[in-house]
Amino acid sequence: MQTPWEYRYSQRTQRIKASAIRELLAVAERPGMISFGGGFPAPDVFPVEEFKKACISVLEKKGPEVLQYGSTDGYVPLREMVSRYNIRSGMNIDISNILITTGSQQALDLLGKIFINRGDRILVESPTYLGALQAWNAYGAEYITVPVDEYGMRTDLLEEALRIGPKFIYVLPNFQNPTGTTMPLERRMKLIELADRYGVPIIEDDPYGQLRYEGDDIPSVEILDSRVREQNGTYTGNVIYLSTFSKILAPGIRLAWVVAPDTVIRKLALAKQGTDLNTSMFNQVVAHEVGQHGFIDRHILVMREVYRERRNAMLDSLEEHMPEGVTWTHPQGGLFLWVRLPKNLDSTEMLPGVIEENVAYVPGEFFHPDGSGKNSIRLNFSFCSPEKINEGIARLGKAFKKKLVSP
Repeated sequence: MQTPWEYRYSQRTQRIKASAIRELLAVAERPGMISFGGGFPAPDVFPVEEFKKACISVLEKKGPEVLQYGSTDGYVPLREMVSRYNIRSGMNIDISNILITTGSQQALDLLGKIFINRGDRILVESPTYLGALQAWNAYGAEYITVPVDEYGMRTDLLEEALRIGPKFIYVLPNFQNPTGTTMPLERRMKLIELADRYGVPIIEDDPYGQLRYEGDDIPSVEILDSRVREQNGTYTGNVIYLSTFSKILAPGIRLAWVVAPDTVIRKLALAKQGTDLNTSMFNQVVAHEVGQHGFIDRHILVMREVYRERRNAMLDSLEEHMPEGVTWTHPQGGLFLWVRLPKNLDSTEMLPGVIEENVAYVPGEFFHPDGSGKNSIRLNFSFCSPEKINEGIARLGKAFKKKLVSP
């Protein structure tokens, strides 16, 4: 008898939907397509030679070790490097506060696994990172939303949302995905104050924090939280901090880290044992080798220059080619900016026609838990060259103008 698979899937699987971004990636492979849809770093700045040398060195010196299973918590020298890196930025932590994960997406999934029961409410920005919604939908999460303006989460509306009783708050304070906005210091302090008052933990997702192209650095929410608490060389506060090597080295190595109180790290490690036992030892040791002797700091400077040029190219192109009534954010860093169209336009309905012009974006509604934001789009500026950015935005402007003049 042929198994009727649709009756075997769990209820949890019913909540898992196809990723609009992943489907767009297939479209992006069409000849002549210029895609602003994915969140890809620029492949031309990947440190290929450094990885090549590191792979050879690691295999010659530690071949059997790196091809073996490893600790669930992560390769100790890599955790120590992450610890030094974060302490330098002002965090009060040691390696007991650090877990290495197979990308930040795994970290989000593990957090869902240890925290979310079906029906739990999670407080998120609106719009917010699509990957977090995908990870937590499978666990039955419901969402309380707080709108985002040009300065990130509207903390003046936060207390009302906290009264509903969320399990935790999820924020991207630096160069938010999808809007590119940055939360100023005053709002970060208000977030910490209110979260503490209502006893709600904060998950701070910071994949882009090192990619700043203008303005001054702002301390992370985790650092600010630790400053208002008694610490003793290890972090015991109210914030779980996520960051990644995907944006500062290369996404293909699938390495990220979590900083949290050691009690949370232990629970995450238990959940990770049932997921993949451990993150690739080979990838961890190679990343550690590449990251030695200040290379990451030097490489970040190179990436900032490349991405600043591409961000500026997109901002200039939008100014040149967009019709009246279209507005956009001005990100100080990161990989994305957010475009708002006139209210009568639906970016999802428009996408097939835009693709006919050989250009692609991600419709804004996918970043809103309630499906709002239909007149908005996310654009990525890190992947394409300045020349392709100008050509792609010209095509996009042409498609929007057609729609605006059509009956």
